[in-house]
Amino acid sequence: MHTIMVITGGLVLMAFCLVVGRWLGGSAGLATSALLFVPIWLIVTAVNLWVGVAKAGHSVAEELPIFALLFAPLAAIALFAWWKYKPGP
Repeated sequence: MHTIMVITGGLVLMAFCLVVGRWLGGSAGLATSALLFVPIWLIVTAVNLWVGVAKAGHSVAEELPIFALLFAPLAAIALFAWWKYKPGP
């Protein structure tokens, strides 16, 4: 259940970033905000990994697949949005 809540929170954070980016800079702002979402999401998922290891007592080997499950899909969606909306040559 925790994983679903974190993914949902990530989707809400991504939507917020994309809306703000679109509002501030149109398509180029949307592309920039999608790209900025990736390091923010990396930090959030790394903190989640740390909490799982330090506070919940899980091993790093147990937490790494969860980290990948949380980070990779949303980062891929954000990178796709960046690729689709980045300014052309």
